[in-house]
Amino acid sequence: MKPAQADAYLRRIGAAHPAWPTADVLRELQLRHLMTVPFENLSIHLGEEIVLEEEWLLDKLVGSRRGGFCYELNGAFGMLLGALGFDVTLLAARVYGEEGRLGVPFDHLALRVRTVDGGDWLVDVGFGANSHYPLAYGERGEQTDPGGTFRVIVAGADPAGVRGNDRRFGDLDVVRDGRSQYRLETRPRVLGDCLAGAWWHSTSPASHFTQSLVCSRLTEDGGRITLSGRTLTVTDPDGGKEGSDLATDEEVLKAYRERFGIELERVPVVRKGQS
Repeated sequence: MKPAQADAYLRRIGAAHPAWPTADVLRELQLRHLMTVPFENLSIHLGEEIVLEEEWLLDKLVGSRRGGFCYELNGAFGMLLGALGFDVTLLAARVYGEEGRLGVPFDHLALRVRTVDGGDWLVDVGFGANSHYPLAYGERGEQTDPGGTFRVIVAGADPAGVRGNDRRFGDLDVVRDGRSQYRLETRPRVLGDCLAGAWWHSTSPASHFTQSLVCSRLTEDGGRITLSGRTLTVTDPDGGKEGSDLATDEEVLKAYRERFGIELERVPVVRKGQS
């Protein structure tokens, strides 16, 4: 990533260029990213191609001020962090679904980030509702965050951390409020490794991304705003929700524009045969 591109990305998320790649800077960058760059799957339903390449991602997230799903968001954010001097490793994951079943390989992408002040962090701006701040990668105890209580434990351990989390190597489970969210591989990956996962999620009728529309971001007060199809839901920091149905295309396009900064020419619609 060129310096001018990194500066444009920082302006996109409302952040100044940091002097050093420290843990405090990383915390601020993750929070700002979550508040300004939506988690969204609109491209799938607008017939837009998903391309996991630097120039394409920067044009989408920065140039067009769009969002994306995990491969796009964490892929682009990882590029920015690398350009700012952070030590970034891409990690593949499989998401826990119904009845505790794991999803397909390369189901998700997250980041391991090391800072100059000795921190080693799990960073994720592409999992929808998740931790607001980076999680300590090597910490196996509870980590309190505005988004919930998290643990990063050895895969297969009791989510409460009672047993099995004293091994040094192996996959890790990310747990939120006692429920396993995803299983994280510890071996380094490159963005190209995620092409099959991105293709599956953007084409398979079994993928929840092809079955529904979502556009969501963290709000400045720590809550969340989500547009699912034509339903706009505002969640306050305490979990209270207020929803409203948008009756017209004009109202939907206005919500994308005013609530998420996304300018669309037409309303995305779930393609026939996928809902």
